[in-house]
Amino acid sequence: MPALLEVKNLKIEAPKEDGPAVPIVKGVSFNVKAGEVVALIGESGSGKTTISLGALAYTKPGLEFSGGQILLHGEDILTMDRPAQRNLRGQRVAYLAQSAAATFNPAITIGEQVTESAVLHGVMTQIEADVRALELYHALDLPDPEGLGRRYPHQVSGGQLQRLMAAMALVGRPDLLVLDEPTTALDVTTQIEVIKAFKKVIKDEGAAAIYVTHDLAVVAQIADHIVVLYSGEVQEQGPVDQIINNPQHPYTKRLMAAVHAAPKAEGSDDHSRDVANLEIRDMTAGYGDIVNGEPEIPVLRDINLTIKNAHVVGVIGESGCGKSTLARVMAGLLPAAKGEVVLDGQILAPALKNRSREELQKVQFVYQMADTALNPKQLIGNILGRPIEFYQGIKGHKRREKVAELLRMVELPVEFESRYPGELSGGQKQRVNLARSLAARPEVMLCDEVTSALDSIVGANVIKLLKRLRDLTGVSFVFISHDLSTVASFADEIIVLYAGRIVEQGPAAQVLKPPFHPYTRLLVSSVPEMRIGWLEETMARREMTMGIARGVEITKHGCPFFNRCPMAIPGTCDVIIAPEIKLGTEHVIACHRSIDEISTFGDAE
Repeated sequence: MPALLEVKNLKIEAPKEDGPAVPIVKGVSFNVKAGEVVALIGESGSGKTTISLGALAYTKPGLEFSGGQILLHGEDILTMDRPAQRNLRGQRVAYLAQSAAATFNPAITIGEQVTESAVLHGVMTQIEADVRALELYHALDLPDPEGLGRRYPHQVSGGQLQRLMAAMALVGRPDLLVLDEPTTALDVTTQIEVIKAFKKVIKDEGAAAIYVTHDLAVVAQIADHIVVLYSGEVQEQGPVDQIINNPQHPYTKRLMAAVHAAPKAEGSDDHSRDVANLEIRDMTAGYGDIVNGEPEIPVLRDINLTIKNAHVVGVIGESGCGKSTLARVMAGLLPAAKGEVVLDGQILAPALKNRSREELQKVQFVYQMADTALNPKQLIGNILGRPIEFYQGIKGHKRREKVAELLRMVELPVEFESRYPGELSGGQKQRVNLARSLAARPEVMLCDEVTSALDSIVGANVIKLLKRLRDLTGVSFVFISHDLSTVASFADEIIVLYAGRIVEQGPAAQVLKPPFHPYTRLLVSSVPEMRIGWLEETMARREMTMGIARGVEITKHGCPFFNRCPMAIPGTCDVIIAPEIKLGTEHVIACHRSIDEISTFGDAE
């Protein structure tokens, strides 16, 4: 079968006025056939995104094509004129970016943005595009598909926004999809649904895809062919089975070793002190007007948790469960409707604006999306220097020394102080994002998906850095993530959130081993394994136990876990709720079955 896309000896460089050009991509070649997914893997800065953008005949500002060809159906897209390239991007090639938050326009409804490209390029009429979008909302398991298009981007969660960007790319039925970390922001339960949807669309419509990622377990589920990159060069390429199970190049072996390293989930009380760093007491929070202590749109209810000194509390749960909202309440960005936030034994003002500078310094937020968290018009040195001066009063030469120290701490070159965020890769920007919070020397760091944009090697190094900071300084972490393996390797305690409530909490070793709460069980079973066929096996098993449950309308008396519990029985769980069952440290409505059945559920397979 002839290749749909051929990349031949592609070279991309950064020209310099005062010297020779800097090579970025150094003679890369690979092919993509119709119905095939080729994964580009490698650590941050290896050139994955730069190469994938070449499939749209596009380079980032400051770069230019310096050699080679990119052939789509035999036609070199690099030699096309600009109008032809513009039509190519709207009709034949679709790009799905890493950061949904930076892609969507906050002032335009979701439906308009999802269908805009297909309509503007004449691929389909507005009515046809709306019908196609609705099909994709259902396929991607998005809530309220019929009303979703009328919402604005800020009215959905980060994971839901990422899936909507996938819908935007798929609406026009393109020949080639360029997928740049499309599942980075998704929780594990949603991730496998999205991967399944991608595989189905690519197979059914005969499209091809370039899949950029650092998650090798995801690669094992979706890719047919893997290209391993390092510093803009191909180190190794071949069928997915060969690369994963029999890698030849030393760098590929390093990547595989980083994934196969077994995480440890061991709690520790070495840093316990009399007063906890941070506590949440009887907290209810949400959005909209507050009436009689109740928010118009409730997100979190009856939240109680304690973050000990020098401890890591991992918060896990699917997209939209309230993880980021919890962190926003702690930081004061969203005042709670009820309850208290207590820091070092002192009650904090609910709103950020009413907290003292010392209180602001002690609680720092590391945002999920570095693209929107960093000012694109400020040099990295200024981004890091400002909190150093604001909180520590350090200026001039000493401030610059502190900036250099922070860059080294997050494993970035000191020379990056003179760069802008747009000149850095996604992973590099996230490390700057982390360094900015470290600049305040906080007591509690609220880390919202801080490793989601990093490749496995760099992500593991960041976790090592955070562990060292905890041990040296006694800083505490609230570590929000959908990556259970990362949480298991880092957290002392784990909180499982579902629909705005804590359904389970306790030491990491206890929460992540059988017997599981039914919802925790679903999360654990949704973590991709790095073996071919895992996705199909998992989805088949899930559809057997839960398939008939989906789409059943739950009455107001039905179990809230009905659509997420592998033990759900339609006609029973969706109608009848048993009395509350005590599981672990929390009272939750789990299911109608007996405690004995639930206690053995974790061992069933």
